[in-house]
Amino acid sequence: MKNKLLWVLLASALVALNTAQAAQQLAPLEQQPKAAFLAAKVLSRYSYKHVALDDHLSAQIFDSYMKELDGEKVFFLQADIDHFGYARTKLDDAIIGKDLGIPFAIFNRYQQRIAERFVYARSLLSKGFDFKKNESYQLSRKDAAWPKSESELNDLWRKRVKNDWLRLKLAGKDDKSIADTLGKRYDRTLSSLSKVKSEDAFQSFMNAYAMSIDPHANYFGVRASEEFDISMKLSLVGIGASLYDKDEYTTIKELLAGSPALLSGKLKPGDRIVGVGQGQNGPMIEIMGWRIDDAVDLIRGAENTVVRLDVLPAEAGPDGKHKLISLVRKKITLENQAAKKSIIEVQDGGVTRHIGVISLPEFYQDFAAHQRGDKDYKSATRDVSRLLGELKKDKVDGVLVDLRNNGGGSLDEAIQMTGLFTGKGPVLQQRDSEGKITVNSDTDTSVAWTGPLGVLINRGSASASEIFAAAIQDYGRGVIIGATSFGKGTVQTVADLDQIAKNDKPELGEVKLTIAQFFRINGGTTQLRGVTPDISLPSMMDTKEFGESSYDNALPWTLIRAVSYTPEGSLASIVPALIASHDKRVSHDKDFKYLQEDIAEFNKLRQENLISLNEADRRKEREAQEAREKSREQNSGDNKSAKAAAGALQDDGMLSSERNLSADLAIENANKNAKDILLNEAAHILSDEVGLLKNNSRLAVGISPQPDAQPFAR
Repeated sequence: MKNKLLWVLLASALVALNTAQAAQQLAPLEQQPKAAFLAAKVLSRYSYKHVALDDHLSAQIFDSYMKELDGEKVFFLQADIDHFGYARTKLDDAIIGKDLGIPFAIFNRYQQRIAERFVYARSLLSKGFDFKKNESYQLSRKDAAWPKSESELNDLWRKRVKNDWLRLKLAGKDDKSIADTLGKRYDRTLSSLSKVKSEDAFQSFMNAYAMSIDPHANYFGVRASEEFDISMKLSLVGIGASLYDKDEYTTIKELLAGSPALLSGKLKPGDRIVGVGQGQNGPMIEIMGWRIDDAVDLIRGAENTVVRLDVLPAEAGPDGKHKLISLVRKKITLENQAAKKSIIEVQDGGVTRHIGVISLPEFYQDFAAHQRGDKDYKSATRDVSRLLGELKKDKVDGVLVDLRNNGGGSLDEAIQMTGLFTGKGPVLQQRDSEGKITVNSDTDTSVAWTGPLGVLINRGSASASEIFAAAIQDYGRGVIIGATSFGKGTVQTVADLDQIAKNDKPELGEVKLTIAQFFRINGGTTQLRGVTPDISLPSMMDTKEFGESSYDNALPWTLIRAVSYTPEGSLASIVPALIASHDKRVSHDKDFKYLQEDIAEFNKLRQENLISLNEADRRKEREAQEAREKSREQNSGDNKSAKAAAGALQDDGMLSSERNLSADLAIENANKNAKDILLNEAAHILSDEVGLLKNNSRLAVGISPQPDAQPFAR
């Protein structure tokens, strides 16, 4: 193993010295031209937005591909764009003619430019920088022009490396350790170029093609398809260890609850897996220097099979004693990504109210298990129904569904989950590419929760989240709180190219394509405009940069006829009172004011798009920030946790993989445990609603709380 480590380090050094070697020349795999051709047939024929694969679309694919590869315009030169200018009208021919030479040539040039840039970046480390000079570094270059010369590009990268150095310097690192840290950082990037595969190039090109038709169309290679499937069913078969790359080692970051890795008692975070063997007697394959996804593929496998691991313990040096561990693979449920509940106590004068919170990161469903008729298939609606039953037993006064950064998922789950709160009735309308409109309804008359309800959304709430929030709003069933949602009003499906080709084993991948547009039951759509909250909360997200309206080829907003439905009530009469109470409360809330200050500072920095490279200026900025944080700590009711959070979140100039594991986990925990100001305020708003409804029987008609109702199992 010592020889293996030396080999990896030698390879990294050679890559840094030999740009041509680092930027290897990739070529299409045998199956990829066929996959591209079949994907084109599917996208051209079945997409909601019919777009012919012609010269016009080819030009859009070209621009999208360049953006996919180098959106910040820090690798390609204008000369590269000009050199490949002929391809603007040739990419359609490349797909139809099953000749992917052009897109791979572009990708290879991209790889070459990355290698050149990081070799140059590394060369700057021995020269030093003048931090007294007044110059600035541009944070985002997506709207800038392509660099016209190598000298212009060099200057951009000189400033980039200077900023990297200055961040570490401000964090207290000396010049030697800074040069060492950055040298290793740039070497890792150069080394990673040798691990790039044809699948990566093909995935980038096909995504550029799909997204040129529709911003939510995608291509999934075989591995990406597997990961998408895992994310929807929230389960996989393996040992239950979260892995990451640390100094060319496949390193354990976390052991999942109930997993073979944890239950064995033989593994811990920080341990390094250097070899993997299949079964009791299969050969041990060394994985030192492997890509994480390749290592994961080797460790995963069929349920109830044995995998053997050659492990270098966390505390051992490179030449330390190894452990040989055998584990039996099991089905792992990703509970950390499933719906969760919590209870927030809200004090209102002399009254204490309990607000149940259900956090849902995704509308997941195990499609395959459902189709098989598995009675216990994984379902977001089932999990939420169970949690609602538990919250009833806890006698909560209201329920808040937190959909922040929930990007969607299963359409059926969104419909069924709406029914948990509204019962039987229409939830949304769909219009297909032929103009046919269908109404999707929940058919179950049972209701899991009839009490006060709130839905918390932000700009990251999209698709299925918007369907749910819009229906709750249209029925007058609950108050929508937060920021305007993403604005995605389209429905996608996944086409398996291997099924189309009648392949026995997966090799062509899948295409996700838009097949319909969905509309609210009131006839409106969330497309472009999203769901507008009844009560707005501040947001860090820039609506110009993030959301449906940021896409050039997004479908327009439109309106169709409303369906017949019966609102359960109207919250319009109490919303003004809720807003008034909210405004009064946050005007005296220090934490809320701090959040607004941080958002204003962040927006200012984003608009200026420049950061000083003058050390004195940056030190003043850092000292001002530290003074601000210290003042907040002193004014905080929880001084200890505020101080810990501030310390953990202070910029140390390091990447996650450069910190020791305990420091990195401390930062993650600080983020997880940081006071959730917006969630707390949303709970207060819902508490206000509970108070208004209890004190006014006329308002409570149709939306009265029933905390003692029997749990409903869907």
